[in-house]
Amino acid sequence: MDRENSKIFSKTDKQKMLYEAKLEDVEFSAAEADQDDLEALERSQEADKRQLHEIMKKE
Repeated sequence: MDRENSKIFSKTDKQKMLYEAKLEDVEFSAAEADQDDLEALERSQEADKRQLHEIMKKE
């Protein structure tokens, strides 16, 4: 890892990045989704729940 470009993010920075990532304009078509897409969507939703749980637990 390049130490000059590495950064340790604060909790607030991480929350901002998570919030901003959720605002990205991503097109998803359920009609065109294959099994891999659906599994990825489910994993993403579960990861969001875990992340939110960790944030809430620390507050």
